[in-house]
Amino acid sequence: MKIFETKQALQDFIDDHRLKNALIGFVPTMGALHEGHISLIEKSKQHGVVTVCSIFVNPTQFNDPKDFEKYPKTIQEDLQKLESAGCEAVFLPSVKEMYPEGMHQLPHYPLGRLEELWEGAHRPGHFQGVCVIVHRLLEAVRPDQLFMGSKDFQQVAVIRHLIRHYPFEPKIQLISCDTIREKSGLAMSSRNVRLSPEQKTQALAIYHGFDMIRKALQEQTNSSAEALKQQFAQQLLDAGFESVDYIALADPTSLEPITNLSQTFVVLVAAFIGGVRLIDNQLFSHELFKRV
Repeated sequence: MKIFETKQALQDFIDDHRLKNALIGFVPTMGALHEGHISLIEKSKQHGVVTVCSIFVNPTQFNDPKDFEKYPKTIQEDLQKLESAGCEAVFLPSVKEMYPEGMHQLPHYPLGRLEELWEGAHRPGHFQGVCVIVHRLLEAVRPDQLFMGSKDFQQVAVIRHLIRHYPFEPKIQLISCDTIREKSGLAMSSRNVRLSPEQKTQALAIYHGFDMIRKALQEQTNSSAEALKQQFAQQLLDAGFESVDYIALADPTSLEPITNLSQTFVVLVAAFIGGVRLIDNQLFSHELFKRV
């Protein structure tokens, strides 16, 4: 496994493989890797591409400086996991490498409603920072395939918008991979290391909330979208969550809120427990429940 700290060295490596007609797969991360990240590396390997992973904690996507400071950094463990997974190259740039001109007067990305809803409303500027760094990483790596986890459902939608509206070469195929969960049902996250064992158990209320909605659909109760959201939020608070940023039932493409439970929709959740902000989501297909 090769490790690169500059874009030029990375691009030389990629150009060598391009000469051999190899395809490039890319997994961008902020480190503190867990099985969810490694599953993306494995998915890339299954596609038979040369796999590149980046580790860069991007300061411009943190609207809370304290959250940036607390973000776990486990670089040596991360590198060991990537090598064991068969990753061919790791890009470890510095802030100066990615932001040579500094972090002021950065480009603005026209994301429309995607940055006004849910995460966008609660983390102003977050998706602008995500777009800036992902755009620069994609220009550095020039991948054929981009692998992202669907746990960050809205972020995947934002990056899909990015690659559709900017002329990347080669054209990038975005592959969204399933959320990887612990045996308990808790979605794997780098932030989970900040939770105590008791808080991890309490955090399962999110997963149980998805079950509550699933049962309501299966039993064809007369619950409205608003009633399901309120019940979900109350379950989280009763379980020990300090606050709930949002629980949304939304169209999986536009992320606009829905009221009609007879259509396919995604449930998006963001809530705080132990001072840690957890996000999760679950896709629900009404046709699926008709066949149950």
